[in-house]
Amino acid sequence: MKAIHILLATTMLGAPVPAFAQAATTTATTTDTAAPPEAPAAADDGAASEDPGSEDIVVTAVAQGTNRLDSSVTVSSINAATLVELAPRTSGELLRNLPGIRVEASGGDGNANISVRGLPVASGGSKFLQLQEDGLPILEFGDITFGNADIFLRADFNVRTVESVRGGSASTFASNSPGGVINFISKTGEQEGGAFQVSGGLDYREFRTDVDYGGRLSDSVTYHLGGFYRVGDGQRTVGYDAVRGGQIKANITKSFDNGGYVRLYGKYLDDRAIGYLPNPVRVTGSNGDPTYENLPGFSINNDTLHAGAIRNVLTLDGSNQPVRRSIADGQHPVVAAIGLETKIPVADGWNIVERFRYADISGGFTSPFPASVGGAQSVAEALGGAGAQLFYASGPQSGQRIANPSALGGNGLLANVVLFDVDLKSLNNVTNDIRLNGSVPMGDGTLSITGGFYASRQDIQSDWLWTSFVQTVQGGGNSQLVDVRTAAGVPVTQNGVPGYSASFFGNCCRRSYDLNYTTMAPFAQLGLELGAINLDGSLRYDFGRARGSVAGSDLGAAFGTGIATRDIDGDGVITAPERQVAVIPSQRSPLNYDYDYLSYSAGINFRLTDATALFARYSRGGRANADRLTFGPSINPATGALIDQGAAVDFVRQLEGGVKYRAGGVSLYATGFWARTEEQNFEATTQRFFDRNYEAKGVELEGRVARGPFSLSAGGTYTDAKIKRDVLNPAVVGNRPRRQAEFIYQVTPQVELDRVSFGANILGTTSSYAQDNNQLKMPGYTQVNGFVSFRPAENITVTVNGNNLFDVKGITEVEEGAIPTGGIVRARSITGRTISAALRVGF
Repeated sequence: MKAIHILLATTMLGAPVPAFAQAATTTATTTDTAAPPEAPAAADDGAASEDPGSEDIVVTAVAQGTNRLDSSVTVSSINAATLVELAPRTSGELLRNLPGIRVEASGGDGNANISVRGLPVASGGSKFLQLQEDGLPILEFGDITFGNADIFLRADFNVRTVESVRGGSASTFASNSPGGVINFISKTGEQEGGAFQVSGGLDYREFRTDVDYGGRLSDSVTYHLGGFYRVGDGQRTVGYDAVRGGQIKANITKSFDNGGYVRLYGKYLDDRAIGYLPNPVRVTGSNGDPTYENLPGFSINNDTLHAGAIRNVLTLDGSNQPVRRSIADGQHPVVAAIGLETKIPVADGWNIVERFRYADISGGFTSPFPASVGGAQSVAEALGGAGAQLFYASGPQSGQRIANPSALGGNGLLANVVLFDVDLKSLNNVTNDIRLNGSVPMGDGTLSITGGFYASRQDIQSDWLWTSFVQTVQGGGNSQLVDVRTAAGVPVTQNGVPGYSASFFGNCCRRSYDLNYTTMAPFAQLGLELGAINLDGSLRYDFGRARGSVAGSDLGAAFGTGIATRDIDGDGVITAPERQVAVIPSQRSPLNYDYDYLSYSAGINFRLTDATALFARYSRGGRANADRLTFGPSINPATGALIDQGAAVDFVRQLEGGVKYRAGGVSLYATGFWARTEEQNFEATTQRFFDRNYEAKGVELEGRVARGPFSLSAGGTYTDAKIKRDVLNPAVVGNRPRRQAEFIYQVTPQVELDRVSFGANILGTTSSYAQDNNQLKMPGYTQVNGFVSFRPAENITVTVNGNNLFDVKGITEVEEGAIPTGGIVRARSITGRTISAALRVGF
């Protein structure tokens, strides 16, 4: 693997590449120009040309490429120049710039919770929203436990446009994505050139090289190649290389005189990225008006429990054999993908469009989660009884007794940690989308027709290898493991480990998954254009099967015990922790059921003038539940069949409508929406299942104005959301769903001069509740990012970028529903201030 990293870095350091355009645009451009003939994919295959004029052509989750003002779907885009200048630290931070998209971007480069317009985040990931690359899903299900889709995505110089469709036709032109689709569209070489960039943190340790290049091999053949490599602590100091790895992507396209094309593409990603889970923070004041304060020696927005002295753990693997796992691997995606796109003209105006991709996906997810935090002596006595003693178990003081526990780490605290350690053995998927589209005259108008078939197979093979340890609460990568002994000096822990299991979660969660899900879906659309009126309707019929098996004592006593005595370190001595070794039972529970459901969407768009349009749309889409149903009350563990057939699919019903305006460098879009959502889910951190309905209504606004060197893009979404029904916890009915703010917004002013560009990116949210009981609030916050770019010579750009310039605490998640005794909660915050600089050379 090291050889691959060196080869990738060498390739990027040596390749010549071009400059990006300097204009930054987070909404569609103001031209109606369609994609040029040399950009064959832009019309109907989910890709797009590199001509800026094509940005106003909607290509994601629609039947055929459509001008934004002629479409009854809500769409926004971010172009490559915006991505470069704003320099978001993660893909999640980038997506916060899309109106209507709520992103809890506090988990690092992956593991973000993403939702659309009031749709819930009952657990994690992006359940109702699909992340795509070039029109096909990264994963069939966006909320696979510890395998969220964004973990396997990296936005780099290969990206031409990020396009989002909220609601609407996402229900019928993609499976399992009724809330929307976000599509990362790659450059394909129509624009000759590329760029080479080196960048690094000025106040944090991360160094990165980006490169891309594209162009023509002949009049009919284009290509593009690009990637990145990086290394460092990441945004928070941890004392080791917590981010290291990179990506390389390439494609080649052959176009034909009849408008057809064929494209081959590939991707290899091998990147380790630290995953930030909730950390301790003190809360004062009241539940309704709290103040979140850093603990002495530990900052909630700049520190993490990761540490250089806590790098690996001893546990059992999926075959119950001893293995040493590395915490430094963090979120570790390994993806090797190859794909094909082609458009085949079959008659005048009729085309077959085929997209296929196979992705070999594996890796892991490893990060510490504090099950509880308390005073050091109290934690010690809870484990070792009255008068228990504490000793350092790692670091330079290893073996020494802690004489004054109340001063330990500068705050006198210890964290009982459960290490979320998951071996992602296979998330392989294969997807295929084939469609026939065209149009015929009908009276004074035109009838467009699309029919197609989608098929995919998604593997979910993973082993949960959780273990536990006790550590100090210190920032700067200085935390250490701590051993506990009884008052008589008898060891209770071994190298900080009280049990080789999820001891602080009741020894749960030693699991094995070996599942596969097959999805098939015929779909069809009719669209009628009658002068200024566009009508369209579409249907999608999904039918699927879930097969495989799971193992784990969480299934019940009939499936075996999960705790054994084991000499896990092989020294011939059984210690107290070695009497609590988690094992995966040999008896497995089958999974065996089929499901089917119908989705539909219908819309109307009325072009009032060349610059103004009105639209309305109603949709119903489904989302098949996947691995989160297992180990729960909806599956019969003996047969693998559904106990409740309705548990297989959750439906989202949406009504939306609004007005669009674009003329003279000004664009304004306003959409009112209503949604009713079914939700059955499981959350790993709380071990809770959900079975409820939600309702949300609100307004989404988006606009852009450009005048000379000045431009301003802005968006905001107001949402009134309620829990309408809860089978398992009726007490929360009528409450606002947790972490759902009433208003989120983004504003990006920018000035573009001859040699200097500068601007800001302002992201904000109003307050929300930490949990569904609606007691403890998470305060609203505004994050201000800024950038300045200087071009000392042609094709050379120096950029300084500041993220969260005012170092605000932006609390996105709190485990507790009310302020506990002692005032310490476990929360995730956006990262504090980070400053980076980049030198880009264009060719």
